[in-house]
Amino acid sequence: MKLENLNIIIADDHPLFRNALRQALTNAFADTRWFEADCADALQQLLDTPKNSYDLILLDLQMPGSHGYSTLIHLRNHFAHVPVVVISAYEDNLTISRAIHYGSSGFIPKSASMETLCDALTTILYGDIWLPSGVQLHSIDDQTEDPIANKLAELTPQQYKVLQMFAEGLLNKQIAYDLGVSEATIKAHATAIFRKLGVRNRTQAVIALQQLDRDKVEL
Repeated sequence: MKLENLNIIIADDHPLFRNALRQALTNAFADTRWFEADCADALQQLLDTPKNSYDLILLDLQMPGSHGYSTLIHLRNHFAHVPVVVISAYEDNLTISRAIHYGSSGFIPKSASMETLCDALTTILYGDIWLPSGVQLHSIDDQTEDPIANKLAELTPQQYKVLQMFAEGLLNKQIAYDLGVSEATIKAHATAIFRKLGVRNRTQAVIALQQLDRDKVEL
């Protein structure tokens, strides 16, 4: 397999980092087309574009609209054919362990050198998992978070988008307008979301989503 004619998404909310990363990797991956997303919704729009197929997603855990590991979980369940590698400023063993547990094909600290980054991406594109040297993976056996992750994985992409908009505090009318659908459709999505997450209302649904935030699960 030759690493050429690749389509890679950089999903990070910092434009300077996205630009620097793309420029630094251009020489190593000369035949690559780069796509950028600054939030979870922009990433979803890229993935929903039928004319493009992607070979790799570089994902920042703290991207707007992404509650910790929730976007990673969503990607692994609805776009399982596209490998995801987490790139994060948080590089403790537990954060890395959870990223791998939830399906990441690797974990690259933002402090890594460009040489290390290129080696990591090459390894992952060839189908292997890449981790920083010296990492000791924790066994993840959490009776609280894993059921939430499994329930979140049951949401359709549209239901997940609606849940994200609930978390932003948007009203049904606003969500319907933004998505170009009726309020009745949003209410139907809400009912399905509540049922799948095992909650009764929007507040409980948002609380369930927030339990996957990186800062909460590290405690």
